[in-house]
Amino acid sequence: MDRLWSTIPDIAIPVGFVALHAYLWLRLCRDTTRPGSRWRPVGALVLGVLGAIGMLAWFLTPSTYAPMGLQSLVGWPGWIWFGVLMYLGGLLVLAEPVRWFLLRRKREEPEEPEKSEEPEEQPEGVSRRVVVSRAIGLGAGAVALGTVGHGLHEGYRTPQLKAVTVALPRLERRFDGYRIAIVGDTHFSAIRGRGYCERIVERINGTQADLIAFVGDLASNEADQLRRETEPLARLSVRDGAFFVAGNAEHYTGADAWYERVEELGMTGLPNLRVELPGFDLAGVNDLIVEQRRMQDTETGPDFEAALGDRDPSRAVVLLAHQPSAVDRLAGYGVDLQLSGHTHGGQMWPVHYLSRLRSGQLTGLETHDGTQVYVTNGAGTNGPPIRVGADADITVMTLRSQA
Repeated sequence: MDRLWSTIPDIAIPVGFVALHAYLWLRLCRDTTRPGSRWRPVGALVLGVLGAIGMLAWFLTPSTYAPMGLQSLVGWPGWIWFGVLMYLGGLLVLAEPVRWFLLRRKREEPEEPEKSEEPEEQPEGVSRRVVVSRAIGLGAGAVALGTVGHGLHEGYRTPQLKAVTVALPRLERRFDGYRIAIVGDTHFSAIRGRGYCERIVERINGTQADLIAFVGDLASNEADQLRRETEPLARLSVRDGAFFVAGNAEHYTGADAWYERVEELGMTGLPNLRVELPGFDLAGVNDLIVEQRRMQDTETGPDFEAALGDRDPSRAVVLLAHQPSAVDRLAGYGVDLQLSGHTHGGQMWPVHYLSRLRSGQLTGLETHDGTQVYVTNGAGTNGPPIRVGADADITVMTLRSQA
């Protein structure tokens, strides 16, 4: 099932992309104009160009071989068009029953006599098909563009701080009030570069947390491609350190190189490792994507025994694992709290429903078989730089002791 979920986008997106562009041409170009109108070929050309840029963005951003300048050049317009296409196409599909209802009477009326007289004096508005199609097209276009405009604003503004309190029964009383800044899915890339990284660092430092936990998908490109873009991370300031585990994005581009890069920046990687902090154990595991996509020949997958086995059961333990579904592998390890990302909170409504179906938990705090799992919406975006109904966040979690 995991492999199926991972493969579906590789097939469905290109096929659906072509079909949706053809559908847009039918509804926005053919149905809103008369036969022979020059706007039909113009519309086909515009949609073809936008479609080509969108496909280039899909294939090249992120990319391990395309120059970063090219990725930025096609990534911005291409991914934004992806967002417009999703909402515009969806709205037009939802409007099909309205379109059918408004045109039904025309089918019931007797056919008009042949237009042998004054054929050029018939105004365009006489055709109910044209009027209805234009009205629906303009309405759908306005709503789609407004939604994407809002989504771009939400996608690129500095993430908001989200305060969360979690009780850990085994946490010693003297550590009551310990604060963790949870950061996920920043997805630094050609279209989300150094400037955004600087804002993220400033926002994290402003939390004055005791510890920083990066829960994967720090970046979407190779470590060497983003050296300049990630340099601001060296300015992170925190008492007990910044810790990092790889997400699926790092495994796609080389997780080992990213573990080396974060060490250079002063962070501590936890690839299937555990550290004993004064208040609790902090463990990390590599991402499940290695097993889901059968990448074991080139990447090291999660090893829960290495990270959690042979530990003092009287101490609280917090696990960093990119995907929320990692909780399904924790039976017998006594994990108090798992910190995850990956879902982006759904990122773009109504993708929320698919994200929940795939990951089991979409956002926030839930308990699974005795383990509390917290999922951050993430600080960045994947694909379209758009957020609708799933605001970006950096979570500041306060731990409470029940001792």
